[in-house]
Amino acid sequence: MTPLPLHRLLAALVVTGLLAACGFGAPSAAPAGPVGRAPELVPGQQVSIVFESYNLGQAGAWSDTFRTLIDEFHAGHPDIRVTAQKPQGSSANPAADAVSSVQAQLSTGSAPDVVQLGFSDMAFTIDQLKAKPLDALVGADAVAAHFDSGHPFAPAARGLAQVGGTTYGIPFVFSTPMLYLNTTLLARAGLDPNRPPSTWAEVQRAALAVRAATGKDGVYVDCVTRTAKDWCLQSVVRSAGGRVLSEDGHRLTYADPPAVEAVSMLAGLVSSGASPKLTQQQAVDAFTRGDLAMILESSSVQATFAKGAAGGGWQLGGVALPTFDGHPAVPTNSGAALYVISDDPAKQRAGWELIRFLTSDRAYTLIAQKIGYLPLRTGLVDDPAGLQAWAAQSPMTRTNIAQLDRMEPWVSFPGTDYLQIRDGMMDAVEQVVLQGADPAATLTTAQQRGAALLPAGS
Repeated sequence: MTPLPLHRLLAALVVTGLLAACGFGAPSAAPAGPVGRAPELVPGQQVSIVFESYNLGQAGAWSDTFRTLIDEFHAGHPDIRVTAQKPQGSSANPAADAVSSVQAQLSTGSAPDVVQLGFSDMAFTIDQLKAKPLDALVGADAVAAHFDSGHPFAPAARGLAQVGGTTYGIPFVFSTPMLYLNTTLLARAGLDPNRPPSTWAEVQRAALAVRAATGKDGVYVDCVTRTAKDWCLQSVVRSAGGRVLSEDGHRLTYADPPAVEAVSMLAGLVSSGASPKLTQQQAVDAFTRGDLAMILESSSVQATFAKGAAGGGWQLGGVALPTFDGHPAVPTNSGAALYVISDDPAKQRAGWELIRFLTSDRAYTLIAQKIGYLPLRTGLVDDPAGLQAWAAQSPMTRTNIAQLDRMEPWVSFPGTDYLQIRDGMMDAVEQVVLQGADPAATLTTAQQRGAALLPAGS
């Protein structure tokens, strides 16, 4: 096997070390009781498992692709039957129901066996939902061999569900924030699509130019509502030199001056008329129709945007996360990992087989082509038998991959009240950006409330 470049090895070590630190929401304790090795399944041994994924609650490419993958898994594993289901709940974004759904089912003794949960939920997933350490279930060597099989996992991604040197989950669907462009609208506004905006100041100027020249909306940044969660907001705040949580994990910092500056910039986009007041879904729909010039979003909507551009007669482009003057861009990853939470050894082993397939070369080929998520087996984009042809038609994919070199992990707030802390922060951001509330005062009030929810000793 070709040795990894030194900078990628260092990136992997840095990411793993950051996640192991309490400042990034590391679990406070190992799962209760020892976890033994799940025995290999013998030929003919019938096992049924339940797989819960929030992508199954998303219509179109998401659910269609996942059901295709489950069908292919059944064809290759005839003795394992998978019941695939979406989370229980009624949120507009099914990912918002994922943790509460698993928790509710655990309380009734009917929890799914394999779950897809966001990286910001990792501490709670391990501490409270008792995700099993895969190193114990199948062996650390088997986990490492899976990461290195076929086209190896990107070093910056493979440690994202690892704590203290132990792997609890396998990173699955994943993205860094991308600024998608309707280059047709930019050109109509007299802007050069070959020189797209690279700073937030340039984004605002371009957005206002589009609105003045075409009457269309300029830009939407999907970082400002509770529905959007906070992965994108963390990217913007870090790029302004701030944090939402101190490096030691003891203090909320989203009301510190750099974070206030970041949120104030987002508010300025709205107050200047550069950005419309829309919900997440309204903004995605507007960009897909060709009525919005720019949107900062996940690569998970790339296929949707490409279809909209093809049908609407406009040209889709994309660039990396914009910067603040004087600061480098610091992208944060979105997405989720796959975990085994079953206590049954046969279901644990069957769950591992499902996870292996869903994070294989074949699965990432489909997930990237059909949905647009970043293939974590990044070498596929250089493989003529893999994603090379697709990547050539989707230059945003390589931009997304390039951002891995400077990516920082999505911070998980500590404690059992982490969702209340996160939602309180996002509610405050929404009040500032979409309702015109005072940035410093609003964020400070929310931060004080959130600090009271931090666990003792934080």
